[in-house]
Formats: sequence, C-alpha cells, structure tokens
Amino acid sequence: MARTPAPMVHLGYGKWVRADRVFAVLPIEGHDRGDGRRTLVHVDGMAEPLVASRSERAIVTDLGTDTSTGRAAGAALMAGQDPLF
Repeated sequence: MARTPAPMVHLGYGKWVRADRVFAVLPIEGHDRGDGRRTLVHVDGMAEPLVASRSERAIVTDLGTDTSTGRAAGAALMAGQDPLF
C-alpha cells in the first residue's frame, strides 16, 4: 500500500510547506505587520520562521486543525484520555 504524501499548505506569495512539518503559527502584530507580512510559520528543520501573507486562521484551517480546540480536525480522544492542550 503506497503512502500518500502530506498535503501542502499555501503561505502566500508562492510559498508552500508540507502540513506535517508546521509546528507553530503566530500572528504578526504591531509595527512588524504590513506589506504582506501577516503570520510567522515555524517549520521543522528551518532555523527561522517563514513570513506568510495569509492570516494564521486561514493557515491553521488548511492544516486541518480545529481552531476552537487546537486539536486535529476530526481527532477523537481515546476513552478516559484528557487533551494535552
């Protein structure tokens, strides 16, 4: 059975990352925001975060994460298991 590659997430301005490599998405606030700078995306294996022109909410939605709980969309807890976050 062939494994399917992880989906790609669009960050804007032609930037794409593998969804399974993203570990943090942070909004840019204050004077650093502007000129297409909306979100910092931390990717496993990269020392510096990528600057995305899309909002953190749009990126997280594409990652398949429920923004209200922070859990993967459709993820179910095992019986008696507490959420970690």
